[in-house]
Order: sequence, then structure tokens, then C-alpha cells
Amino acid sequence: MKVLFVFLMLATSQIWAQDHKSQIQQIVTDTLASKWYEKIQLKGYSHFRYNRLGETNKDLNCLACDKSIGDKQGFFMRRARLTFFGEVSDKVYIYIQPDYSTDALTNQNYFQLRDAYFDYALSDDKEFRIRLGISKVPYGFDNLQSSSNRAPLDRDDAFNTGVANERDTGVFLMYAPTEIRKRFKELTSNNLKGTGDYGMVAIGAYNGQTLNKTEKNNDLHRVARFTYPFKLKSGQFIEASVQAYEGKFNVAPSNKDYYDQRSGATLIVYPQPIGFQLEYNIGRGPEYDAKTNDVDTKNLKGGYAQINYQTYYKEHRFFPYVRFQEFEGARKLDNNATAISTTEWEIGSEWQPNPSLELTAAYAMMNRASQSGRSNKSHENGSLIRLQAQFNY
Repeated sequence: MKVLFVFLMLATSQIWAQDHKSQIQQIVTDTLASKWYEKIQLKGYSHFRYNRLGETNKDLNCLACDKSIGDKQGFFMRRARLTFFGEVSDKVYIYIQPDYSTDALTNQNYFQLRDAYFDYALSDDKEFRIRLGISKVPYGFDNLQSSSNRAPLDRDDAFNTGVANERDTGVFLMYAPTEIRKRFKELTSNNLKGTGDYGMVAIGAYNGQTLNKTEKNNDLHRVARFTYPFKLKSGQFIEASVQAYEGKFNVAPSNKDYYDQRSGATLIVYPQPIGFQLEYNIGRGPEYDAKTNDVDTKNLKGGYAQINYQTYYKEHRFFPYVRFQEFEGARKLDNNATAISTTEWEIGSEWQPNPSLELTAAYAMMNRASQSGRSNKSHENGSLIRLQAQFNY
């Protein structure tokens, strides 16, 4: 009897398995898809530079950008990044990016957390999202554009000094209709050097002391940005943006708070094949005053204009550009909020022989002045050829 019973059970199970084969396969597929390695993706890029070719003034340096410019500098590993990202559920998207960097002044190599944010979709169509964590602050096209997409080797002083390192810890609410989200994706996937999706409308609050620094007062910075990517019947993309932020910034070493506010406008004509970028901002912020030998809240202004062109020869992509930038203001994150004045031309081109490698050569003509104390005043100008190899993986 027992043998007969076992035989009937096995036969029944086989018949049930055949009748429900598709359901079993779906259960197995769903189980495997729930594994972390099915949902988390990896990507990254690295920058290797040399800035001493054709140098006319070894005392020229750049406090606001690449610290390997100037005397006693050599080969420079600007950054090496590996990003973990993906939709871990229908509602949650994660993005974690550690970064290997080199401090050229102290020869110290270190890892830091560059991004660690988590998006929660407030609607099924994901048009409304809330972002928490360490993320880029939605202020300025040049700031939001990835370094892997940007043509000039460094960001402009005028916008980047407002949100140094482009990031901070905060909470941001973003909204973009489905059609606009598709356009943001198209602008990055088609080599048009877009910013990615930071919302058509973005508002938020963040600490304000810049990336990987703790808050120093009881006042959070507030930011708002509106951008709209137009798509003409010809297929040409044009994006226009306005943005602003305000808060109180704590300046070291005095530990005093100063009003910090900027507002800016952006116009982008995407390179199809000719492109144009224009950004300008004005505001008030902490800045060293040589007359009083102290920090005060002062007016600031500056921006950049850039013309670029995208063309292909067989499998090779070329992206020549010309950028002019100017800025009168300060680096608020420095001790005593270093006052800086920048006038700079950069003429260069990217060459991408294959998707894994981009080579950039640029000729820069710089006029830079800075002062953070009566005894440490600098005003240097000169030119140099800058070289970079970017590896995409």
C-alpha cells in the first residue's frame, strides 16, 4: 500500500507540474530577478591629466579647479569613480558613488563618498520623486552635467563656487512629466551632453556647508530650479533654466555666519551639430575684504559662454569647443572666504576613438587673482596646454 501511495503521489505531482509549467517558470524567474545583482548596475569613469605642456608661467595656479596646474606638479589622477545604481523596487531608486581623488598639494590619495542618494517615487508614473541623501544640488547646468559629459576640463568658477563640488546633504522634491523625462534621457543617451533627469521643477533644502562637511549653524540652505527642454520639429533641442538658492554660510576659522544667495539663468542649444551654452548668475556672499582685513557679505557676479560642435569621422567622434568665463566673487569654503577674480579662455576638443576612451586637448589662457589676507595676495596670468585621457567603463 505504501509503495502504491508513493507512486500515486509522484505521478500526481508530475501531472501538476506539467499543467503548471509556465507558472513554475515565472516563479523561478521572479525569484532570480529579486537578487541584488539583477537590479544593481555598475558604471564608472576615470580622468588622467597632464597640465605642464607649453606652460608660460609656473606660478599660475587654479584654486577653484585643477590643483595640478602650476609649479612642481606632474601627472595627475583627477578622479576614478565606480557607481552602484538601480531600481531596487517599483518605488525606490538608489545611486551610490565612491570616488578616488588625488590632492595634488599634499600628494594624498583618498576615497570619499561622492553620492549616496535614494529616490522614492510618489506616483506610479514616477513624475513626482523625493530624493534624500548626498546629491547634486539643482543649481546650474554646468554643475549638474557629469564630468564624464562636460567638454571643458573643469567647471566654471561663477556657478561652481556657489555649490562647490556640486553636492551636499539634503532633501529634494522633483517633478517632470513623462514626456519631459524621456527628453532628459534622450539628451544623455544620444551624446548630446545633457545633465540627466533632475526634474523639470526641483525644490529642496540642504545643509549648505558643501560636500562631506557637517552643518555649522541652524539655518538650512533653500534651492529652487525650473528648466524646460524644448524639442523643435526639426529635432533640435533647446533648454532654458532659471534657478536660485539662499541660506547662511559659516566661514572658517572665525565661525561666523554670512548671508549666501545667488540666482542664475541658463540657455543651452544642444550640439546638433552646432551647440551653444550660456550661464550667468549674480548674488551676495561671504568674501574677504582687504580694506578691513576681514570677511564681509559682498556682491558677486559671473558666468560663461561656450560654442561647441559635434562631428563624426567613421567611428570617431570629435567635439571641438571654445569657452570664455569670468567671475568676480569668492571661494566661500576657503578660510577667510578667498576673494577671487577670473578671466579665462579655453579652446579645445574631445576625440573619442571608441566608447571606452576619450582624449581631450585644450589650450587655456588664464588671468587669475586671489586674496585671503593682507600678506597672501596673488595675481598671475599665463597660458598652457592641458591633456586628459578619460576611460569609460
